[in-house]
Amino acid sequence: MKILSRDFTKTEKILIVLLFVVLMGLVYYQFVDKNVRSVTDNAKVEASSLEAQIDEALQRAEKLRNLQSTLDKLEEQGKLSYMGSYNNSKAEVRFLNDLLADTLTYSVEFSSVTRTGNQIRRSFKLKYQTGGFRAAREIIENLLKSENRCLVSDISCSISTSGVTDVEANATFYETMVGGTPDAGLPADSAASY
Repeated sequence: MKILSRDFTKTEKILIVLLFVVLMGLVYYQFVDKNVRSVTDNAKVEASSLEAQIDEALQRAEKLRNLQSTLDKLEEQGKLSYMGSYNNSKAEVRFLNDLLADTLTYSVEFSSVTRTGNQIRRSFKLKYQTGGFRAAREIIENLLKSENRCLVSDISCSISTSGVTDVEANATFYETMVGGTPDAGLPADSAASY
């Protein structure tokens, strides 16, 4: 059986060539162009994501430089406080006893220790009585300036007609688990429950 035994006309040859070119164009589009465009689009998205990460890293680096500069200035001024390792309670109690030694009376009531991640908070209620307001204020200032990191809140002060000053305050010593040794008094990490 003889198929295609005749010669194609010029028009048929042109149509076959055009059909072949169109088919080659479709094959190129389907298997080459689409894949190249997909890879290029993915690369652009990844490049954009990397640029955003670089910008974020540069911003973090700038913040860290600013923080380091602030810390250096505080250290030069002697205002840098120390966060002791857990369990720093003996040093803190010694410091409070020395600080309050010249008061007329004082009491310190520690509440339970709390923990969030590596940060330990040792809260306490402080009550003391001094012969005058200036001495009472110096105690709070020295507590805030102490080597151990401490925040004071809820300060109330009353002065009698004789000048005796009664002060009540809530305060918190901050410690860290970095370099600390866990013991039976260490509470569970409250950050782990989130």
